[in-house]
Amino acid sequence: MPSLGADMEEGTLVEWRVRPGDRVARGDVVALVETEKGLIEVEIFASGVVESIVVEPGATVPVGAVLAIVRGEAEPPGREAAPATPPAAAPAAPSAPPPAPAAPPPPATVSAPGMPPPRARVSPLARRVAAALHVDLAAVQGTGEAGTITKADVERAAAQGAALPAAAAPTTAAAPDHLAGMRRVIAAAMARSKREIPHYYLATQIDMHRAVAWLAAENAQRPVTARLLPTVLLLRAVALAVRQVPEMNGFWVDGQFRPAAGVHVGVAISLRPGGLVAPAIHDVDRKSPEQLMRDLLDLVKRTRAGVLRSSEVSDATITVTNLGEQGVETVFGVIYPPQVALVGFGRLVERPWVADGTVAPRPVISASLSADHRASDGHRGGRFLAAIDQLLQRPEAL
Repeated sequence: MPSLGADMEEGTLVEWRVRPGDRVARGDVVALVETEKGLIEVEIFASGVVESIVVEPGATVPVGAVLAIVRGEAEPPGREAAPATPPAAAPAAPSAPPPAPAAPPPPATVSAPGMPPPRARVSPLARRVAAALHVDLAAVQGTGEAGTITKADVERAAAQGAALPAAAAPTTAAAPDHLAGMRRVIAAAMARSKREIPHYYLATQIDMHRAVAWLAAENAQRPVTARLLPTVLLLRAVALAVRQVPEMNGFWVDGQFRPAAGVHVGVAISLRPGGLVAPAIHDVDRKSPEQLMRDLLDLVKRTRAGVLRSSEVSDATITVTNLGEQGVETVFGVIYPPQVALVGFGRLVERPWVADGTVAPRPVISASLSADHRASDGHRGGRFLAAIDQLLQRPEAL
């Protein structure tokens, strides 16, 4: 069971995408795991042949438990492996409730011979709505990403009379409180961050008139569906700035800073019912604005549908949060361990700005840095914010 973030202690195996004898390559999606933050597609970390399945769907096991045995291409069959941690021995989180019962699989699903039928993908929001409306999820056809059952699907089914009989309908009090579970794991991660990480904070105001003007001119030449959001420029500026100040891009592990090989920017995404997830967009420093815009829209869509890949959840090397759309001018975030930095952006506001000896109204944004004092200091943090500023003054170079 992979660790899908500092706030994860256990996960529930929902579905296998492989069976014994299948060949797998590094990066293939082999399983579906449910955590407090939604359904995660687990990618395998090595190539080989699936020799045996150790944990069956429906089991809740701790991080680090063996889920399956994969034989490397050069290894002989039948090798011995460390025994899996049995589900019964999984340590419960201090305040976590018992795992919720799994939703029944859709009746029309066909599985491979010898494989257990897969459970329907259901977004966390859809589960809560189904519980409130007493809708049987087994009777709902998913229309979301990869067949995920969404809130709209549940509401449509409710309108068509897919509700459970009164005797079978669960009470609202008995429904699993996914939002409370998410808040609990977020609280655990943030408490660990404030307890272990010596934060320092810096902020600066950035003149955005060149970036705003360039973006307006660029979008005027594009169809509506291909236009860029200001967030794309902010993400690119952060990703390129860490090349100049690499102490901001990496992890504090085992008492030392470990620089990251790539620039995988975590994007803080608020969920509609509440809660926050910060999955990563990979290699932001090497992507064009067009590709980055597509990746951002896709990531937001899948995050809110409750379906992410394990690499997106665990690979972020620095996080960006933008609360400008909420009307916030400045945000000082909490670092997500084991990362060592978080960049915050507020909303664009017009301010009197002195340039070339004159005062004129300019669009200005507040950029803040929360950084780990063990990995860097205020001098390096200041250089990092200055690098972001300089990059945004040359938007065409982004």
